[in-house]
Amino acid sequence: MAKAQNKTTKNDGSVEGYIGSIAKEDRRRDIQAINDMMADMTGWEPKMWGKSIVGFGDYHYKYDSGREGDFFRLGYSSRAQNITIYIMPGYEDFSDELSRLGNHKMGKSCLYIKRLSDVDTEVLKEIMQKGLDIMAERYPLDA
Repeated sequence: MAKAQNKTTKNDGSVEGYIGSIAKEDRRRDIQAINDMMADMTGWEPKMWGKSIVGFGDYHYKYDSGREGDFFRLGYSSRAQNITIYIMPGYEDFSDELSRLGNHKMGKSCLYIKRLSDVDTEVLKEIMQKGLDIMAERYPLDA
């Protein structure tokens, strides 16, 4: 039986085109600021993953079940109701940072904010860097 493939894969889509397609000017500005923050932090070029996620870096994972694939290390997306920040190790060890962040909601690896002005951007940078550091431990960059 063939193994299921990830629906969200890296592609040659235009990150600039994606950001430019965001209709609301204030959201577009926030997304551009997040893109710039992640690019400055990582030094990596942003890539489209699927149609609406921008990811930085990548890694290859393999689960005990045998499922394996590739995914980004840090990313974001503009969704209808929120901006989503993806921290791949998840947020379970981020209680201190999240308590200082400002107005947000969470999923396992997703941080939802309405607008960038709702959060402390320095704390957001701490969260993103901590996520990158955890990923580098689990999936070394030179591996």
